[in-house]
Amino acid sequence: MITIFMTARSSSSRKAKAWLKEQNLSFVERDLYAEPLTYQEFKQILRLTEHGTADIIATRSCAFKKFKSRLNGNLSLRELFELVNHDPSLLRQPLITDGRLLQIGFNDVDIRQFIPRKVRRLELSRAQLGLRIA
Repeated sequence: MITIFMTARSSSSRKAKAWLKEQNLSFVERDLYAEPLTYQEFKQILRLTEHGTADIIATRSCAFKKFKSRLNGNLSLRELFELVNHDPSLLRQPLITDGRLLQIGFNDVDIRQFIPRKVRRLELSRAQLGLRIA
């Protein structure tokens, strides 16, 4: 099951949600203000990143500027988690995962990874067939 961690204020989150609906993909929406991440979810998201916290922290956000001195220090994972739960706008959004894949932010090409492989292969075959005909 796909889970999209987001806030209502994020336009990228709204685009990702609309794209998932358009593709008829089942997903669970989690507003990070109404239902914050659990520590286990936070660790699972970090496990799926390539560069750890650098991938998921929104360095251009007002929250980052507010907490910059603390974030540039030596925070423990638990302390970072508590900061993120205190102000979810510290996270880049949306965070989309199915437990093995992670999409950070909205990118209309990369998000296709959540379309089942069988469907992507079928679309590729159709596109290749269309090229041969044209």
